[in-house]
Amino acid sequence: MSSIPKVSIIMATYNRAHFIVETLQSIQNQTFEDWECLIIDDGGNDNTKEKIIPILQNDHRFRFVKRSDNYKKGLPGCRNYGLDLAKGDCVIFFDDDDIVHPQNLEISFFELTKGDVSFCRYIREVFRGDFNYNFDYSKDYDSFYIDKNDVEKILKNELPINSCAVLWKKECFKNNRFEEHLMYAEEWELYSRIISLGFVGISIEKCLFFGRKHLKSNTGEFYSNNPIRRESKKNAILLIIQNLERQKLLSDSLLRYFIQTSLSFKEYQLFDKIINNLEISKTSKIKWRLFYFVLPFRLILYRVYKKKSRN
Repeated sequence: MSSIPKVSIIMATYNRAHFIVETLQSIQNQTFEDWECLIIDDGGNDNTKEKIIPILQNDHRFRFVKRSDNYKKGLPGCRNYGLDLAKGDCVIFFDDDDIVHPQNLEISFFELTKGDVSFCRYIREVFRGDFNYNFDYSKDYDSFYIDKNDVEKILKNELPINSCAVLWKKECFKNNRFEEHLMYAEEWELYSRIISLGFVGISIEKCLFFGRKHLKSNTGEFYSNNPIRRESKKNAILLIIQNLERQKLLSDSLLRYFIQTSLSFKEYQLFDKIINNLEISKTSKIKWRLFYFVLPFRLILYRVYKKKSRN
């Protein structure tokens, strides 16, 4: 590895001694070797460091550091700290409980060298339990470009951009960082914001990352109705709408999507917060309030229609 690595891997960790060794070994198995891996400890109290000491001692591309108190506790703060420590011109965020395809960095870095693009997005699959190491090593895949015209598809999850499924040129983060008060959906907010600013990337139709599904993950906690994760999703939605308005990208279709989503966040009065913060006319606000009022009935009718059509 050169004194200045081409890629900086940023990994936040918190009490993952039972998973992290397998994750780090999958990073060691990369066919692309010019990287550093910054493991940012978020104040865990298990034996994570003791578990990985053999790896730290034998492979100096890994570096284990405690999160600085200048950054808020949590995943976003750890990642922002990692961005400030990173030496590489490209950065990627890996979680501490997943498995990385051996060709991940080789293929995604190669894509960044081919044209004037700022990020490479690839496919991420999920697994439960033990991982099957039967990798597909093919280099034949389709690709397409992503730009700000795709923000709507990204936000609606029609074009998912997961936290660990993108290699970025570090320039994307020069004026863009994770919102440290967010404890869920922080990458959804940041990545859509970056792309809305005009950064163009390439998406390749090849799976290069495997996310482990378990209840203790942030996503698992969100779908278990953890109030911290739910409130963070609400806050992320409000930040996204503010940014879309600034960039003149808030379409009626997107607004309709977020208003429909707000039905699931009634305890936070999300709909009222969305409408009250919009820079629209009183007439438009009345229109959207009417839409919100009749929306539950429309959804009931839609479900009845779908059920009948299946029969």
